[in-house]
Amino acid sequence: MSLIAQVSRGRIAAPRRVLVYGVHGIGKSSFAASAERPIVIQTEDGLANIDVARFPLATKFGDVLAALGELYTEEHEYRTVVIDSLDWLERLIHAEVCTKRGVETMEDVGYGKAFTFALTQWREFLAGLDALRNERGMQVILIAHAAIEKFANPETETYDRYAPRLQKLASALVQEWCDECLFATYRVLTRTSSEGFDRKRVQGIGTGERVLRTTERPAHVAKNRLAMPDEIPLDFATYAAFARGEQPIITSNDTNSQEN
Repeated sequence: MSLIAQVSRGRIAAPRRVLVYGVHGIGKSSFAASAERPIVIQTEDGLANIDVARFPLATKFGDVLAALGELYTEEHEYRTVVIDSLDWLERLIHAEVCTKRGVETMEDVGYGKAFTFALTQWREFLAGLDALRNERGMQVILIAHAAIEKFANPETETYDRYAPRLQKLASALVQEWCDECLFATYRVLTRTSSEGFDRKRVQGIGTGERVLRTTERPAHVAKNRLAMPDEIPLDFATYAAFARGEQPIITSNDTNSQEN
């Protein structure tokens, strides 16, 4: 059959690969636990208060690969694999690199080389997730904490932004691999008041409302391939609706308010 005869078009439904990162305690793990039949590969001990299936705590990189292998070869009912969290997985990867190189720390390998070597383990990990997604039909949810990084934008001055708390090479690799990279944060309003002598004071006011930012902006890294609005509630059901090709109605107030 010729290649022309094999041409197709249309949206292909496939399990999603999503990275959710944000500040500590905002509800990233709860978001993942609300997915369809999840099982967690835990690299940090933070699920005590969440009722979800989980593997024993991974203490080395081989434990993570073993869990992925079990999900690939054994019969089970799980439909979503969750990694909680990526930044603690990175510690296991760095320990693996140090063991293989016979050194105590990543810095002992040589300037910058250790983190390049670590990409081998990262690619092995992502290949395992791809096998689960492509051959076992499992959705993938990756959880990471947030960090503030300097971003040297060639079109502007350097500025701070939120990004996953990973080494830059690893972060870039994972972000490219994912279908969605979502930033979990609290909605913040601003109030501007006059203090006299043409001076103004801007106050940040937290509402407690938790949201997901889906599109990259100067303040944060994000992306999505589902035509989602810039901001949705931190709610798995809302995200899942977009993943199914639906367009749920989202009502929210303006992100910023001005009061004089």
